[in-house]
Amino acid sequence: MSSPRQEARQSPRHGRGAPNRARLPDVRPLDRFRSIKMKLGVLVAATVTMASFITWIGLSYEFGPSRTFPLAIAISLVLTQLLARGMTSPLRDMTQAARRMAAGDYSQRVRATSADEVGQLAEAFNTMSDDLQQADAFRRELVANVSHELRTPVTALQAQLENIVDGVSPADPATMEAALAQTERLGRLVTYLLDLSRLEAGDVPLQLTELRLVEFLQEAAHGAALVGASKNLRFPVDVEPEDLTVRADPERLHQVIANLLHNAVRHSPPDEEVRLVARLAGGNVRIDVVDHGPGISRDQRAHVFERFVRGNSPAATGQVSTGGTGLGLAIVRWAVELHGGTIEVADVPEGCTMRVTLPGAVRPVTGGHLFYRN
Repeated sequence: MSSPRQEARQSPRHGRGAPNRARLPDVRPLDRFRSIKMKLGVLVAATVTMASFITWIGLSYEFGPSRTFPLAIAISLVLTQLLARGMTSPLRDMTQAARRMAAGDYSQRVRATSADEVGQLAEAFNTMSDDLQQADAFRRELVANVSHELRTPVTALQAQLENIVDGVSPADPATMEAALAQTERLGRLVTYLLDLSRLEAGDVPLQLTELRLVEFLQEAAHGAALVGASKNLRFPVDVEPEDLTVRADPERLHQVIANLLHNAVRHSPPDEEVRLVARLAGGNVRIDVVDHGPGISRDQRAHVFERFVRGNSPAATGQVSTGGTGLGLAIVRWAVELHGGTIEVADVPEGCTMRVTLPGAVRPVTGGHLFYRN
């Protein structure tokens, strides 16, 4: 039995399929010309020349006008059909491909062999098909990942509440704290998804101001210390020179630092420190968030800033799940690039160092997008 997806591909929703008829040879002798106007001129000249030649031959052999003219017209029409078919075949291919794409099949491509306007249109169509196919695959992956990420805390929260209602577990502080942790995870995920939706809409203006990094990073470290209190973590701030400033959006930069600090807290062992280091680097401002956790392997570093990718999976580290959503670093990358900066995982011998580099003179990037081609 065929799947609904296969049936959709076989039965386009918009319009009828191409009629079943004998296909003429798809010859394209005019592809060498780079202009559709030149092709039309050659087509007219060829048909007129052929008609004149047939007429001259017929009259030379005294076939008479009554037989020569219809023969010349018929041969000219056949020649026109053969040449014009090659000129318009990409348009027919695009029509059929558009119908298949309307049914959800984004694998359709058009054979583009000419350099004229029709050929350029075919190349643009193929580029659009590539983008739509990639966007469709990305949408499916996003829906699947969001469903999975929402299902995990919802299932855990539901189980905990059912145990309380059924009397299996008492409604003591420990049980309610576990339920609260799942609720907070849901809240973080929803917040990240709202940020992503604003990002996709391009509705993220920057409110740039001059920030003194000492006070700014100390405030962020104080907030992280509250989160990491159970691990007894320390958050020293090291800024040189002490009056170092950066022109940035306070809300977005706080989002960057807070996300990096929360990641460091989740992965750091107890009684360690997470350092915030800010330096001038060739006219730019460099901010490092340094922790003593398990680090990120080289093969994962290029992917940790993608959506729903975690730098340290439980299988890789042997640790229990840290409760991350897989969206925080994607938001961080977007916010940094919105300022015209870069973010990377620095190559250090131990632990993990997230390095943010912001330009000295920020030129905000309009909008932004989290869909990257590798």
